[in-house]
Amino acid sequence: MSDNFLSPKDSSKNESRRQFIKTTGSAMVGGSLAIPMINTIPAFAKGNADTLKVGLIGCGGRGTGAANQALKADSNVKLVAMADAFEDRLQSSMENLKKGHGDKVQVDPEHQFVGFDAYQKLIDTDVDVVLLATPPGFRPQHLTAAVEAKKHVFAEKPVAVDGPGIRQVMAAAKKAKENNTAMMSGFCWRYHEPKRAIFGKILDGAVGNIGTIYNTYNTGTLWSKDRQPGWSEMEYQLRNWLYYKWLSGDHIAEQAVHSLDMMAWALGDKPPLSAVGTGGRQVRTDDKFGHIYDHFAIVYDYDDGQKGIHMSRQQFNCANSYAVEVSGDQGHAVVDCIKGVHEIKGKDEKWRYRGDSNDMYQTEHDELFASIRNGSPVNDGDFMAQSTLLAIMGRMAAYTGQVVTYDEALNSQEKLGPEEYSWDLEYPVASVPMPGIQDGVGR
Repeated sequence: MSDNFLSPKDSSKNESRRQFIKTTGSAMVGGSLAIPMINTIPAFAKGNADTLKVGLIGCGGRGTGAANQALKADSNVKLVAMADAFEDRLQSSMENLKKGHGDKVQVDPEHQFVGFDAYQKLIDTDVDVVLLATPPGFRPQHLTAAVEAKKHVFAEKPVAVDGPGIRQVMAAAKKAKENNTAMMSGFCWRYHEPKRAIFGKILDGAVGNIGTIYNTYNTGTLWSKDRQPGWSEMEYQLRNWLYYKWLSGDHIAEQAVHSLDMMAWALGDKPPLSAVGTGGRQVRTDDKFGHIYDHFAIVYDYDDGQKGIHMSRQQFNCANSYAVEVSGDQGHAVVDCIKGVHEIKGKDEKWRYRGDSNDMYQTEHDELFASIRNGSPVNDGDFMAQSTLLAIMGRMAAYTGQVVTYDEALNSQEKLGPEEYSWDLEYPVASVPMPGIQDGVGR
């Protein structure tokens, strides 16, 4: 376990960590750590003599977006290598990036890698910064390889889909600190100025002692791709990775983890003792949606009586909600990501964020590249593993119908996905988990 990755039993360390985060949280409120999203060259990047070479692994929409932001973040950066399982995704991404960035995109044919081993071929080149945006099931393997090669890394969320993957990420985070290389997470709300302000105030005690945090991610369903002639089962699942837990971790991990991350943030990133909950597949039942659930409801118990209550669903024509409500003994805070509301009603005062907002996706990369340039590389490894583990705990609790402790989730030996990847592998679709009967283990 990482030295900074706390067990729920380490109460004295938790208290010290809470005090530390309160202090640093206050420092972030004024936005001094963020760089506004602008289309001109950031001040920190002007006059940089050394070109930072970037490689993109995972060329879908999010990967293309991350590369776009990386190319905007620094005056002397070039995209020089790309990797993806699919040639068409790589070419489409490269074409779009060239339209926006011209000669900042210099990916020659010898640095366009396709296939399951494409990630390693890219990492073996002389790139300085690696952007990881493949389906999450591959993240621990790719992250570990990048850190071992002493590359700076941006890793999209979530960072794993199972306990073994989390442990791998924790080890990589520790190694990156030893290497003095950057590890930036895709938990983008941590780089959003309004949320930095409100969570800074919460950590400073604006609502007093927290009793309950209610968080939601209720939305409609997402895309799916029809099976095409010539596609193997492996290709079909990869093209529709959202709907297979070995690739996505289910939607509580792939999407709703953002809300769980904000819950964790408000509590100083301390781990819960256990989780219990429910979920199911009520509306989205067609085979094209794989075997994942379409709704979850999870309760997280903490060591001092605090509770985190989570609700998420992907169902059409239902009320949407993407929010976090923090209730304490001296006030109540609301973060509504749909309405853009950030307010606190405290015992003695009311507060609402009315300052400037920012493009959090761009700020992530601005701060990543700034940290590399100034020799103090950012490392988000501890909290990005912690928040991802919350989602894994919740999924395990809902799938099994049992109480799942933090330690059980962290130390679980359940490894999702095949041992080796092959286009010819007829990887079967697991049955839909049925709490109390069978939990769909193995896929």
